Amino acid sequence: NAYLRQWKCKFKDYINSLMIREAPPANRLCSVCKKDGVYRCHGCFNEPLFCTDCCRIQHQRHPFHRISQWTGSFFQETSLIKVGLHIHLAHDGTPCPSSTDDSSDFFQWSDTDDNIDDDYPEGPFIQPVRDSDRPAITVVDKSGVHSLSICYCQCPSALSRDIQLFQAGLFPASFTRPKTAFTFAVLDDFLLDNLECGTSAMNYYSKIRRLTSSIFPLMVPDRYRELMRAARQWRQCKLYKWHGFAHKDDQPKDGDLALFCPACPQPGINLDLSTSTVAQPDDTPSWLMTRYLVMDGNFKAEHMHPVNPSDEVSLMDGLGFMVSDERYKSHLAIAQDNVQRSDCNNHRAVNQANASRQRLEATGIGGCACARHGCFVPHSMVDFQKGERSMNMDYALSQALNYKTDGISRAITFYDINCQYNKYLKDRIASSMYLSIPIGMDIIPGIGLWHVHGHQDNCFVRYASNFIHGTGRIDGEIMETLWAPLNIISPSARGMGTPHRKEVLDYQMNDCNFMKMIRITKFLSRKFKEAIKGASESKLAFDNLNETANPDMVVLWKAEEALAHANRAEDPTAMDIYEASVHFYWLSGRSDHEVVQRQQRNSRNCASATWLATGLTIEESQISLCKDVRSLRMHPTDMQLLRVARCRDKLHTQITSFLEMSPTYLGVGVNVNDPDCLVTVCNSLDDCEDYSDFDEDQNPDLDVHNASIFQPELTVIPLPSNIGAVRCRELGLTNLIKEEIALREGQANDALHAIRVHLGDKAVLFRNTVRSAKSQASSTRAWTRVRSVETAVNLHARIYSKCRSQLAKLPDHDLLKKYLPLKKEDLKASSAVADPNARGQRDTTLSWFWSLDVQGDTSGNDWMTEFYRVNWLRTKALRDRWNEEVILVKHEMQWSINFFTHRAKQWLCHMHNATSAGLTGHTCYAARQSHIYDLLAAHAEDAFRKMIVGIEVPVPG
Repeated sequence: NAYLRQWKCKFKDYINSLMIREAPPANRLCSVCKKDGVYRCHGCFNEPLFCTDCCRIQHQRHPFHRISQWTGSFFQETSLIKVGLHIHLAHDGTPCPSSTDDSSDFFQWSDTDDNIDDDYPEGPFIQPVRDSDRPAITVVDKSGVHSLSICYCQCPSALSRDIQLFQAGLFPASFTRPKTAFTFAVLDDFLLDNLECGTSAMNYYSKIRRLTSSIFPLMVPDRYRELMRAARQWRQCKLYKWHGFAHKDDQPKDGDLALFCPACPQPGINLDLSTSTVAQPDDTPSWLMTRYLVMDGNFKAEHMHPVNPSDEVSLMDGLGFMVSDERYKSHLAIAQDNVQRSDCNNHRAVNQANASRQRLEATGIGGCACARHGCFVPHSMVDFQKGERSMNMDYALSQALNYKTDGISRAITFYDINCQYNKYLKDRIASSMYLSIPIGMDIIPGIGLWHVHGHQDNCFVRYASNFIHGTGRIDGEIMETLWAPLNIISPSARGMGTPHRKEVLDYQMNDCNFMKMIRITKFLSRKFKEAIKGASESKLAFDNLNETANPDMVVLWKAEEALAHANRAEDPTAMDIYEASVHFYWLSGRSDHEVVQRQQRNSRNCASATWLATGLTIEESQISLCKDVRSLRMHPTDMQLLRVARCRDKLHTQITSFLEMSPTYLGVGVNVNDPDCLVTVCNSLDDCEDYSDFDEDQNPDLDVHNASIFQPELTVIPLPSNIGAVRCRELGLTNLIKEEIALREGQANDALHAIRVHLGDKAVLFRNTVRSAKSQASSTRAWTRVRSVETAVNLHARIYSKCRSQLAKLPDHDLLKKYLPLKKEDLKASSAVADPNARGQRDTTLSWFWSLDVQGDTSGNDWMTEFYRVNWLRTKALRDRWNEEVILVKHEMQWSINFFTHRAKQWLCHMHNATSAGLTGHTCYAARQSHIYDLLAAHAEDAFRKMIVGIEVPVPG
């Protein structure tokens, strides 16, 4: 905005300078020969002025610049053809020596086809002059549509006219007598615009026409259809060139004109299983050689029935990402169209699988992509004829599983409805002659972390990637992001011919994979940083929980986990161990656990400790009473006021008794009635954060400091923490300080134990009572119970907060490192129990205070044991997935380097073959491609080395 404010001050100067450019220089001289200048070129830098001869000579190598002619009062757009510019093909741009025509004077040309006046029409586009020997053709460039005089080579060994144009960088629209050509630059620009902006051929050519003539664009020749045809041919040329098929006579096979993921294991390309060249210093885990696939459908990519299907020509059928047409149709002809209703939730992909739309040939597309890096799998994209049927996705999955997977024996597939789709997958594959999977390959089904929350609760633990061994950190939803660029071009491809549409989609998907390939170094570096951080944090969370758990229980939990993973392939219900068993549940209610423990400590300690413990109990009563007072409404009832008055009387009696005994333990040097000896009177809740979501203060503006009201809850009792460390040392109360520290530690433990028990109760209430409530009455009762437990949690959280603030006033201890501040978000019920299928719990772990006393919490309490079991298993799963991610990313780094090195060697081999065959152009291109891949490999290796050296890699536990 600061720049825009400056712009407002400078705008007048800029607009004046812009208007000055409309006039010629004052002397109006040619910038080259200093003669009278007539033509201004808008393509040359600074728009210089030229005379006629200099304009023609200077633009012999720049025939697509746009010029304007000075009329005496303004510059009028015109064309280079008016200055007599000729383009000579071959002979390095000089006239052909075999040509007998004297074409030095353009204005001697005759026109035989069109009746054009002697005076050429003014404007940027000049109609072509039809002459068989010196034809002018329409050339479409990025700068607009041009009519240019083309002089072909007439030598006996001259190439055909279309090849002469092509070698000059002009793509002919026809082959015998071309009248239209497109520059390579405009074809590249159109394809890039189509990729990045989704620009259709019609919109792009409309822009070209407006560039040519902003006032009369409709007078510019329409070459829209020629552009579409030339763009198809140009795509084919580019793909054959990029994938090395210009260097060999072999015809490409299915998927050969498509890039795939450089970081996925591809035997024979980026890893060699026979020599174990991928082995790392650490032991290679068995799950490492896994193909991770995500499957999905896209109903935006519709296609209408072609107008004349028998006349369509396919240039690259099945060579890219879309499957070959004939075999796919043969599969569909024999596949059984079984109607399958979902026994999970009502998934649209299942229930609308047979939804038909008569006016569409294809209702959408579906296929597979790499689940870890988001690269489309070549030759695995299919058209839908109705909805997202199993027969369509079966073919796509079969093709994906057979693409460069020799030696890979494990595949993990993520699909929105895998709980239904995977049931009879093996039977469908076995019954079809067109479907197959590699021998010995195990397929493990999964569901993406976004879609799984739309399933029944048990699908989460059975199919979410959080609990699948060897997945690392995969969300299984990456294909949703890949549809976005395709959706931009889908409307323009909707009415194309069937082969044309497939070629457009192939090119878009190939470019998507190309961009993934050149960005893989940065992507993996970022993933490695995240993996190291996640592995460290999850290890800390698991170790804290594991170290305080009962060792016998840990052994049992480990055995349960191993058995579940061993049986999941045959029985997905084995993974239900990650859910809490509700039959263990019991509601703890308001226990007096902390009071009993404190009384036991008091009986074992001296009288001074008993007196201090009484003070702590009074302090807790003050917190409870102060909270009750604050919760009074604006107009409390007499019964409420009476109850508060009775509590105050009782508390006053306790405080009076406590103060009467204080000289015995504090000595006569402390006058408990002297305000200077104690902290000033304050609200007991001032040091405590409000932790409650439900039990909010009803009357926070109540005047609790009214001096006319007897308020014992605000009295500060003479404990060492309130007297102060310095004063206590002066009075010789050092031992009393140590005793209070010990009692405060016990008070903190008691408060945290009560919080853990009540949070466990709250989690089960949410799952068993709130979520299952079917009526308003049952829902009200359920939430009443939740609020009751929440009130208890809030009270104990306030007690803990007060205890910690008092510990901060006491010297010579480091308990504050153990007892951390309690935050409101720490007091949420565990989603692993309360709502096991809730969104956003992928990285959730228990708060720090849950790991303080696992054995104490689980002793004699089956429900808390079950609570800790589920959270222990889930925390371990989180740690394992992060550790797998570290291992996977390290290997993917090496696989990416190997991939680039392999491609560099391939192009080096092409270079040597081309050199032997005397193909200079082929040699140069192969050398350039080899150099590019060498650069990618060197860049990746350097970046990965710096990343690994700069970060201390934890050893997976």
